[in-house]
Amino acid sequence: MTGPWSLRALVADLTAGRTTPEAAVAEARSRIAAASFAAWVSSAYVPASTGPLGGVPLGVKDIIDLAGLPTRCGSVLRADVSPATVDASIVREWRRAGAVPIGKTVTTEFAFFAPGPTDNPAAPGHTPGGSSSGSAAAVAAGHVPLALGSQTAGSVTRPAAFCGVASLVMSRGRFPVDGVTGLSPSLDSHGMFTATVSDLALAWSALSGEPEAAASSAPRLLVWSPTGMSPAMETALGTAVSRLRAAGAVVDEFPDSALVAALTAAHPVVMAYEAARERAVELASADRLSVPLAQLLRTGAEMPRAEYEAALDVVASGASRLAEVVGGYDAVLAPAALGSAPPGLTATGDPVLSRPWQALGLPVIAVPGLRDKAGLPLGLQLVGRSWEETALLVTGRWTETALKR
Repeated sequence: MTGPWSLRALVADLTAGRTTPEAAVAEARSRIAAASFAAWVSSAYVPASTGPLGGVPLGVKDIIDLAGLPTRCGSVLRADVSPATVDASIVREWRRAGAVPIGKTVTTEFAFFAPGPTDNPAAPGHTPGGSSSGSAAAVAAGHVPLALGSQTAGSVTRPAAFCGVASLVMSRGRFPVDGVTGLSPSLDSHGMFTATVSDLALAWSALSGEPEAAASSAPRLLVWSPTGMSPAMETALGTAVSRLRAAGAVVDEFPDSALVAALTAAHPVVMAYEAARERAVELASADRLSVPLAQLLRTGAEMPRAEYEAALDVVASGASRLAEVVGGYDAVLAPAALGSAPPGLTATGDPVLSRPWQALGLPVIAVPGLRDKAGLPLGLQLVGRSWEETALLVTGRWTETALKR
């Protein structure tokens, strides 16, 4: 493993002419070829782009259409699918921004729980998380400085935390999802991975067209301390709060644990009901699916619509209540996962700490930097307001810097 590849440094080199898009793509392919773990499922030849990223190599999660390559979704049901004929909308946006898609990264089966073959480069023998496992691992290993993911429960934030990289889950609806094989229209969101939060800010500016905001004064944060954290994560969260306060941040306790609990419970109800309808074709072949995915689809198919609508009501009322709770604060600070990556590659970890925020469709940053005594990454998450990614990234960059002190 060479370590993560700085997006900001590469863009500076491309802009200054110290390297070329062709050389950057060749370097990415060389790094991938030398890897000892499986983060990629296919590669593509694509011409260099001239957008603000200047030709940065990009990994694309294999539920997202990339013209010329099949979208197999980590499933035997898609083993013989024909190549996509057009890019997904989000890929077209990244091309416009100057990124060069060089291949498809491993995903869990239909972006749910059944893992692919990818190991964790930051913690060999431990899960890289799911479902955006290949993208997170590819960035952690330095194969590419930028990779795409998607999140329906915790499929971006958790892999970033386990692999020790940064990630951004975009506000739901910020960009179209056509060309993406989703699970739940009310929950599916786009995401991305980079080495650092600073790199995320650069990538987001190129994608959104919004200029990077100037550094802020110390933020005001609400810290959510969930039950079930590992001792190491509990210690890490306490350390983070101490460092942030020492650097000047106001950090108060999140005051409404019942709100988070209600949103956490509503999320899987919405997910199951919608997944059964979104993936009805696959439900008809449930005997060829993994047990967890088959169970999700069957549960959703049998769910009364009234139960689903009640969960949607909980989410709607929760959004109003959260707006009251976070008024005057810049973000919610919380663990990105219950602990470090669990050992073994047969499971992907628990997304429970992402469920409440994903139910609301809010932007979320995973901030890397902390580790347990064994050296395994421990990620934090910052939750912002809908469609305010740029402001959240300012808070994220400040937090990333303060945690290093």
